[in-house]
Amino acid sequence: MSNARRILAIHAHPDDVEFQCAGTLALLRQAGHHVTIATMTPGDCGSAELGSDEIASVRRGEAEAAARLIGADYFCLEFRDLAIFDDDDSRRRVVEFLRKTRPDIILTAPPVDYMPDHEATSRLVRDACFAAPIPNYVTRQWEPAPPLEAIPTLYFVDALEGNDRDGRPHAVDFYVDVSRVFDTKREMLAKHASQRDWLLKHHGIDEYLNSQKEWGAHRGAAIGVEQAEGFRQYRGHAYPSANLLLELLSQDGQSGSGNLLA
Repeated sequence: MSNARRILAIHAHPDDVEFQCAGTLALLRQAGHHVTIATMTPGDCGSAELGSDEIASVRRGEAEAAARLIGADYFCLEFRDLAIFDDDDSRRRVVEFLRKTRPDIILTAPPVDYMPDHEATSRLVRDACFAAPIPNYVTRQWEPAPPLEAIPTLYFVDALEGNDRDGRPHAVDFYVDVSRVFDTKREMLAKHASQRDWLLKHHGIDEYLNSQKEWGAHRGAAIGVEQAEGFRQYRGHAYPSANLLLELLSQDGQSGSGNLLA
């Protein structure tokens, strides 16, 4: 596909992307666009039985298997759970990753969510988008990639259950109808078997796959479809304002896949 775009979905932990935007990624892959899924950490705190190195290895493998279902690449930036901080070294590290992957569109964590890793990821990615095209912003990495040509178009995915940390609703700008690829989205999440076990142990939750379906149905009801994903575009000064994500889905024949809120 000669006009294929590069899409990067980067969130804090393995399975965050599968919950919040894997359906949209599946649609973009079907349309011939290049998709990369990245996690800031390998989920090294996500087990009550395995040590951090062991569970990290398991969860990297699960994330790669999930990405492979739609023909996406997977990378981990190798931060650690509950140790993602918005500081100088971390920002330069994320900038270097953006320069290496060179995305046109980025989907990332929302600025308000239920836990600190998500919020720190959101801030780091937002600011890395701004810094990545600046030639004099040096990342101090071995064999650094060249600066980006422009700031990528940036979107925030949904917060968990659509709420901030205090349980207040967090609005989205628009929805993407993912009904016809929901089975793929569900299969991607099912690859994260170790996380289902961890949530049962730590949260007392054994509704891993059902909660994905229920939330998608909740967002879908807003636009009269079975399953949808919500997004908010970041339109800060100098960031692209055109809704490239919906343009791509519309151009590539995903009829009804994008619906703007009034």
